[in-house]
Amino acid sequence: MQVSVEEISPLTKKIKIILPEDTVGKKLEDAYRKLQAEVNIKGFRKGKVPRKILEKNYGPKVEYDLSEELVKESYFDALQDTKLDVVVHPDIKDHKFEDDGTFSYVAEVDVKPEFEISEYKGIEVELPELTVGDDEVAEEIARLRKEMAPLRTVEDRGAQENDIVVIDYQGYHEGEPVKQVVGKDYTVDIGSGNNGKDFEEACIGLKPDEEASREIAFPPDFPNPVLAGKNIEFKITVKNVKERVLAEIDDDFAQDVGEEFNTLDELKKHLHDKLLQAKEDARSGDLTDQLMLKMLEAHEFEVPARLIQYEINNYLEEIEQNLKKRGLTMEEAGMNVETLSDQYRETADKRVRGDFILKKIAEIEEIKLEDDDVKRGFERISEQYGMPIDEVKKYFSKRDDLLPFMNELHIEKILEFLRKETKIKYVTPVENNDDKGTDKAENSESAGEDK
Repeated sequence: MQVSVEEISPLTKKIKIILPEDTVGKKLEDAYRKLQAEVNIKGFRKGKVPRKILEKNYGPKVEYDLSEELVKESYFDALQDTKLDVVVHPDIKDHKFEDDGTFSYVAEVDVKPEFEISEYKGIEVELPELTVGDDEVAEEIARLRKEMAPLRTVEDRGAQENDIVVIDYQGYHEGEPVKQVVGKDYTVDIGSGNNGKDFEEACIGLKPDEEASREIAFPPDFPNPVLAGKNIEFKITVKNVKERVLAEIDDDFAQDVGEEFNTLDELKKHLHDKLLQAKEDARSGDLTDQLMLKMLEAHEFEVPARLIQYEINNYLEEIEQNLKKRGLTMEEAGMNVETLSDQYRETADKRVRGDFILKKIAEIEEIKLEDDDVKRGFERISEQYGMPIDEVKKYFSKRDDLLPFMNELHIEKILEFLRKETKIKYVTPVENNDDKGTDKAENSESAGEDK
């Protein structure tokens, strides 16, 4: 086997592989012998068809099938000879059976970028000190009180804040019905924000059995692309209106929330701790974001274009899947693939570059994924989705599913290492008022000494 490498760019190489005549000839002979035993051609006994006749009738198919086999058998050996550090699947092209009996093809590959890693230990970041105020706990109690309240049908008044309204509706744009904007027995929780502030406010004052028309102007950046930038007239039929019967906030209310709570103070303590944990989780994400931003700023290098395109394709596929669940295509949603690709390209570049930086740190620090890491990953999925461990393992039994999951676990392990090596300055946020002073800086600590 002859292997030669041509440089297209610092990150893209063209590998030409030539397989010798004796290897190719034997493979062709075996392929035609197998074909001879299987085909029936008029005028010839089965198994006695001359090779020239087989070549005339089946030559292109035999060569096509054999070329795929020869590539699969030779590519990784050829790659090992080149000692190239390839990062994506090859683009196989120009494969052909030569007149001299050899077989040749070209594998265009992208290689890992070379860059110098800068200091990644002791990076300094600022994070807010965490507090949970009485007002935040009170908001949680109000939310629970609202969620747990029984409903009572209203007959003698229009809908108001905190009421539940059940409606049928149809949306119209410029007088034409919009097929995606329709609902039957649709529940609107006025004041919750779950149905959009404008839509919920449009339901205020409506009475049972009333028919009404309300127009809403949606901003250009509205999340639903069908509605974005349009004036939609909603024709609404009210099925019923219900009000919440709110309980007194006392020990009995706490006991209704959960058997583990005997008093209102116990419930407040639980909610305080829950809110604090949520803030700690969010702060951990903020720490990771700051770390990655600083490392990306310190490491400017080119990454393979095909890896960036791979990230973009995944992004577009996710959008398509989300739209499909809503019965939409990109065209119906007014989305353009080229525009979305251009908008996401910078983010994709950062994701790919960040991955290279983290993997290089892992090489230096010898951070490897161990069996226990994978086991903990399975356990986390099991707990998160309420699935037995065996079902989780079965789900990840296919290589195409397992490898991305293992890569995600490896990235998490690298980031955990970096977080522990970070120097954190905890600051007390200043309230937004006329006194616009700087944040009060507290003592610097390592991430492992978080309060």
